[in-house]
Amino acid sequence: MIRIILLWLLATPCLAQAVVPREEQGFTLRHEHDSLYWLCDWRLPYPVYQFQTGDVDGDGQADAMVGVIKATRFYPEKARRLFIFKRVKDKARPLWLGSKLGGILEDFRFKDGKVRALETTTDSLYVVSDYQWNGFGLTLDHFIIKGTDKETAIKYLSQ
Repeated sequence: MIRIILLWLLATPCLAQAVVPREEQGFTLRHEHDSLYWLCDWRLPYPVYQFQTGDVDGDGQADAMVGVIKATRFYPEKARRLFIFKRVKDKARPLWLGSKLGGILEDFRFKDGKVRALETTTDSLYVVSDYQWNGFGLTLDHFIIKGTDKETAIKYLSQ
């Protein structure tokens, strides 16, 4: 019985998930337990700290931006990462599985066609930066504010 339900969940298209705790622009993010999420049919075995949608790559279709906490091959310490997914035939498919932006990623938002990131620097100050899609991943577009305290940076992230 459990096997049949699991197979059904894996085969169910993104737009028709039965359990939908959070849905944005055709993407569903389902929380199974503290370190297992599902973005449509894509298994995310990591804690999720942020979920946004928007047209990251400028193709007219909504993409999903999921902030996960995980280690990577080149950065073995667990940290906040950004994954970007496309919707292909009602399924989530990775567009970019980022291991790092410019600084130490704290949070992000999608604003005016760009990913706005709140990052910490190695000297414990904060920056807010806008990143844009470059065909393969994200590149720095410009800094909103640099070398500031956390409270000020959070205000600029939300603007």
